[in-house]
Parts: sequence; C-alpha cells; structure tokens
Amino acid sequence: MWMVRAESDGSLFQPFIEKEVVAIGWCDVGDLSGFGSREALFAEVRERYPGRSAGAYASTAGMLHRFSKDVAKGDGVVSYDRSRRVYAVGKIAGEYSHDLGFNADYPNVRRVEWKATGVSRDALATATKNSLGSTLTLFRLPEAAEQDIWRAATAPGEASPEDEGEADEEEKLLLEDLESRSTEFIKDRIAALDWEAAQSLVAGLLRAMGYKARISARGPDRGVDIVASRDGFGFESPRIVVEVKQREEQMGAPQIRSFVGGRHADDKGLYVSKGGFSKEARYEAERAKVPVTLMDLDDLAEALAENYEALDAETRRLVPLRRIYWPVG
Repeated sequence: MWMVRAESDGSLFQPFIEKEVVAIGWCDVGDLSGFGSREALFAEVRERYPGRSAGAYASTAGMLHRFSKDVAKGDGVVSYDRSRRVYAVGKIAGEYSHDLGFNADYPNVRRVEWKATGVSRDALATATKNSLGSTLTLFRLPEAAEQDIWRAATAPGEASPEDEGEADEEEKLLLEDLESRSTEFIKDRIAALDWEAAQSLVAGLLRAMGYKARISARGPDRGVDIVASRDGFGFESPRIVVEVKQREEQMGAPQIRSFVGGRHADDKGLYVSKGGFSKEARYEAERAKVPVTLMDLDDLAEALAENYEALDAETRRLVPLRRIYWPVG
C-alpha cells in the first residue's frame, strides 16, 4: 500500500476522489515513461529545477521512479484530507500515464478504484498514524499499517484493536524517537561548525547561563580560550576557563593534563570536545587539582536545547532551532 499525499494542504483530496486518480507533480520533467532509470530522472530533474541540493534531486528522482515503475496495478493506495481528518483508501486500477487533463501542475497520474473515502484517523491504531505521518509525497506503508487501514476501511465504526495502554506506550515511544532524532540533528549542526563558530557557540551558551564570557585572542596553536565569570573580569568566583576542540578524534589524558596545568587554584575548567573523551581523559579530569567538566557533543547539544530561549540572536544563528509542541497527559 502506498500513501500518495494530496498536496501538503490536502487541496487535491477531493479532485482525487472525483476523478478517481492519484497524481504527483514535477510537470517540467515531462512524461516519465521515457526514463528507464533513476539516474536518467536525476539528470533531468537537476536540469529542470536548478539550485537544489544533490539530496533533493535524488529524493525527487527516486519518488518519480517509484510512482511510474514500482507502483503496480492492484496495490493499495491511501490519501489524506487534513481538514476533515479522513483517509481515502483504494486500489491502483491502471498503469502510469502522463495526463494533462487532470491538472497541468500534476500530470503524472495513476487511476484508482476507491473503496472508502471517509476513513477517520481516529479509527486507526497509534502505530498506523505514526506510519502515515511522513510528509513525503509518496511512500510505501508497513504491512501492519496496511492491514489496519483495510480493517478501518472495510469495517466502519469498528474500534482499533489496541487498548489504551498500547496507545500510550506507542505515543511514548514515538516521542522518545522524535527526541532522539532531534538531538542527533542538533549534534550534526554543531559538528558542521568550523572552529571559531564552535567557540562562539560555547561562549554564547555561557552568556545564556548568566555568565559574561569573552573569547581571547588566537594563541600560537591557533587555539582560542574562553574566560567566563559573573562580573566579566574574572575577579568574582567562579572564573570558568574553557577550551573548545572541534576535532574528530577523542581527547586523551595528555590534553586534559595540559589544560589543567595552567589553571589557578580558584579556577573551574570546562573542556568541550567534538570528538569526545577517552576513558583515561575522564579519569584525569576526576583527579585534577581544580574542578573540570568535560562536555562532549551529546552534552553540548543537551545544554544548547535547555538554554536556547535565553541565547542571543547572534548565537542562535549558528544553530537555528524551532520549538516543537507535544501533547501531554
């Protein structure tokens, strides 16, 4: 079973029903029947829609190839009306065609025999709703989701077989997955920063936490240390001395010893490493003569998310984030 999205706002849902079709766009590519491979489609999409990323071209070419070649007569198909929160469910009834008669902006068409056009989202299991949540224009559904959709389409009014506990657990797992993915994407953005931008990010984070932070001039090894304190001069304790390493490799015990060796008795140290720390480095930090906190990419991403609202605009531009709300209770 395939999901064919009726545009992001659901505006094609009713035309799909009335004309008994599903359709996708990218009209400038022309008739997809003439392309024998994804590679040929990739080249055509890149030529027709310049200025996009290689990943976007690959995704579009793959989707066009699947719609014209992989979707088969007899396959299940589903589309969604966001405004009414209902799905249309049917079967693919014809081969691919390039048909400007349906909609000139959506000329890539598959004929459909609709079996049900008002399947409520509330009738589906939470796992199925999750599977249907992708924003992709075209994607294949897992077998369990397909079975659940056919159940809802052929037995209207019948409740989903999952109990409330299962639904709650599925939502919990979905939230955990979303949080995990979000953290990884934040880490990807931080890891992509150059050395100076990473220094600025850490300094901005310290300012958001109530410290006045300054970045010192470049040293002989091109390192840039950050000094943070409540008063901005380092007279008021604690004075936090920070080193940021935007390298792929782990920091080891020698790097921590070198960092600690130059600290004053009242200093506190913060060592930030994109590549993380070895076991020996963590042991060295624990036994150091001054308190030293080691912050790897996981720690930095977590601290950034927790303090993001307090960041200044310049620091936010380094790693732009968007707040996502999730229902609770």
